[in-house]
Amino acid sequence: MEQETPLEPVTLVISKVVKPNKNDAYEIWAKGINKVIKRFDGFIGVDVIRPRDHSHNEYVVIIRFENIDALNKWQTSAICRSWLSNAQDLIETQSKYQKSDDLEFWFTLPDQNVNLATQQNPPYYKKVVVGILSVYPLIMLSNIFIAPYTTELPYLLRVLVSVIVISSLMSYPMIPWISKLLGFWLYPKTKV
Repeated sequence: MEQETPLEPVTLVISKVVKPNKNDAYEIWAKGINKVIKRFDGFIGVDVIRPRDHSHNEYVVIIRFENIDALNKWQTSAICRSWLSNAQDLIETQSKYQKSDDLEFWFTLPDQNVNLATQQNPPYYKKVVVGILSVYPLIMLSNIFIAPYTTELPYLLRVLVSVIVISSLMSYPMIPWISKLLGFWLYPKTKV
């Protein structure tokens, strides 16, 4: 008897560089496609990271679905293809899609020209090291800068405040920054 493996949530990360002077049109397009995708079966959420440096109009879109089947249905749907074709005149370059079913979206590939289909994910122990290097300084900073202002709160609420701040900063910018800094170690070049 064949046992089916449960389908896990999947995250899709898309990097798009918008053409100069097309930001307003792209923002309108993004709001429209985000309204459409929210009604699609299996959709969990979408986050858009807007450019901080206006000389490089790179948007990063993080889309989450309940499972790979739901994501595939969205990507192959006529409505998705239609919306994507409408954006072609707005986009200068777009990275390849990165599909993941765990915390891989935290780990930034060191080279945007890497073939995501063949790039190996870092081993578990390397992810643990990156996690420790991200969490430890945030805990120390939390103890210095947040703890003095929360002493009057009940213990569980103090811990909750720290966890919220640390988790927020860990997701961005700490883990992506440390992953980029340690890219040579996380994604060593293979010798041909």
